[in-house]
Parts: sequence; C-alpha cells; structure tokens
Amino acid sequence: MFIKHLSLASFRNYQGAEIALQPGVNLLVGPNGQGKTNLVEAIRYLSTLSSHRVAGYLPLIKQDSGQAAIRAMASHADRDILVELELNRDSANKARVNKSPVPRVRDILGIVNSVTFAPEDLDIVKRDPTNRRAFIDELVVQVWPRFAGVYSDYERVLKQRNTLLKTARQTGAKGSALSTLDAWDQSLISYGSEIIAARVDLVERLRPHLFEAYQSIAIANNEPRILVKSSLLGTKIPSGWGDDDDVEDLEYIQTADRAEIEALYSDKLAAVRAKELERGITLVGPHRDDLVLMLGSLPAKGYASHGESWSYALALRLASIALLRAETRTGDPILILDDVFAELDAGRRARLAGMVAGNEQVLITAAVAEDVPSELIATVFHVKHGEVSAGDNAGEAANG
Repeated sequence: MFIKHLSLASFRNYQGAEIALQPGVNLLVGPNGQGKTNLVEAIRYLSTLSSHRVAGYLPLIKQDSGQAAIRAMASHADRDILVELELNRDSANKARVNKSPVPRVRDILGIVNSVTFAPEDLDIVKRDPTNRRAFIDELVVQVWPRFAGVYSDYERVLKQRNTLLKTARQTGAKGSALSTLDAWDQSLISYGSEIIAARVDLVERLRPHLFEAYQSIAIANNEPRILVKSSLLGTKIPSGWGDDDDVEDLEYIQTADRAEIEALYSDKLAAVRAKELERGITLVGPHRDDLVLMLGSLPAKGYASHGESWSYALALRLASIALLRAETRTGDPILILDDVFAELDAGRRARLAGMVAGNEQVLITAAVAEDVPSELIATVFHVKHGEVSAGDNAGEAANG
C-alpha cells in the first residue's frame, strides 16, 4: 500500500496542498512549525480517524475555515482507490470512496492502513493506561475495521449507563426503579466482552512480532511481553477515583472466549453494583483495563531505562506493521516516522533505517536532513510556511 497523491484543503496551516508521493522513502524536511507533521497527520487521520497529536478533529480544520478536506489516491496491487474525507466544523463529516459517498465516515477504515511512530509513543510505555488502551484499540480497528462500530456502541452504552447511575445516586432509587439499569447492563456486557476478547486475541497475535522487533532494535537481550489486566477479575472492589486507581490490583486475563468473558462480566457487575450506585459511575469494563508491558521479569513502566523505553515503543510500532502485513489485505501499511530520528542515538538510527528501508512506503519528517541516516535513499520534499516543494532526491537525505 502506498499513497500516490495527497491533496489538502484548509487542513491545519494549509490553505491548499498537492503532493505527489512516491513508493519507498519520502522525506519531508524543514524547520519546526512549518507544517511537516500536518502532512503526515492527514494521512494518519484518513487511516485511523484519529490524530497522534490532539483529541477530536476540530483542531485539524484551518482556523478561518468551516471545513477541511483530505484526499488521497491510494494504490495497492496495481489498483488505485480515491479516498476523500470532509471535516466540518458545524455539521456531520462526510466521506467518499472513488467519488461515491459512503453511509458512515468509519466505512473508509481499512482502505488505507498506516502505522505512526512519534515521540509521543514513549507515553505508551511510561504513562497512563489510557495511552496503552488507545494503542491496542487503534490496532484492533485497523485489523478488524468493524470494531469501530463496536467501540462506538460501547461508548454510547457506557455514557447512558453512567447517566443512570448518577441519577440513581441523586434520587436514591432502589428495587424496580433500577430495572432500566439492568437492561443497559446486558448491552454493556455484550459490547464490552467483544472488546476484551478482541484485545486478548490481538495481543496473542502481536506477541511474536513484538519479540522479533525488539530483538532487532535493542542492544540488551531482554524479552518483551504484553499482558492484559482486567477489571473483571480479582476480589477487590475498585474505587474508581481515577484512571490509574486500582490498576495494580487487577488480575491478568488470558481467555478470548466470549462466553467466558460475559460470565465474568456479569458476575463482576453484580459484585460492584452497590459501589457503582454509591459513586455514580461504571467501575468495570474495558475502559478500566490496562496492558502491562513486560521487559524480562519486570514491567517496562517504572523499570525500563530511557533507551529501553524508546526501543520498546518503537518495537510496538514495528510489530504493528508486521501484524497488519500478515492480517490485512492491503500489504505493507504506510509507515510514518514523525520527527523520531533526532531522538534516537546513532546505533538505533542505523538499526531503524535498516528495518524500514524495505517497507512499500515510508514517510519521514525531520527538521534537518542530517538527522536521517544516509542509507535511506529518499524522495525529498522541503516544507516551509505551509508550502511544499520537491527537493533533490536519492542520497540527498543526509547530505541536504
């Protein structure tokens, strides 16, 4: 899979942009704040309907505009597909495939696959469960695009259930007054169990790719593993005071069997019902779970060095590429390396360059071309003040 042509209108700092990208390595070079990351962010958004920089889509629309547009001509196996996305400030977003409108914007998921590695990825290893859930859930949707609807349904049910719990807390509702809550429980269990099962399944599929990627990029010979901690397990009643609360007390879940997970879910909801009514919030489910990233016998969070954390974060993305290549029909996902070479030492730069050079399309952003290893022969684009111009190609990546 590669993007032949990218067109932007009123996206971020671009009034308009037309870029003819090439298979292989494409280097977007220019001073910080000129719009390099905005270009790759557009491709990522077309691929995942999410940004690695902001929540929501409104910041993507140019300040003085009511709408933004992203158009990309994607090519795979000698077949071209035109994907268009219209982001609207005051109305529903729209999408088209080969000029034909699609019923829902999320229907474009799975057409263009991409994997982005950026400095923010250190948060997956070092920070809150939110970052790790976002990582695995984005990958779930790319492997199985229909899960975009499952996550949407789960969030809708969770929001409604939390509203009912808050109302019950305020009114002191009991007995038959809680029958509506029982009905929402069944929907929560159905959608939530599907998400948990998908996460466990995906972690199993990702595990061998992660091991291979980490051994290729890191210096130390540690074994990386991913485990899923679930709020459905354990005897402790969660407090729910914050995203990190109770995570240490969760237990690992290994089954991906929906029936088993639904039974665990039902039992746990019954056990925490009183606490949920007291707090007015849903205390268990995939929105409360965590991934534990292990390095050897210790969790990477809190124990891995800065260099090991970088290696782990990068290995997660390289493993994602291998998984998408194996599990989807679009071949190599587009690899986006957003301002990462400047953050890596010389050894990791060289190893990363060797690992990505063969990907069907790689998009690299860099403030200075010297940050990019010379062995990456690239098509070069210069970005300045929201304008993109073609530069010298081939071995110019590291020589300017």
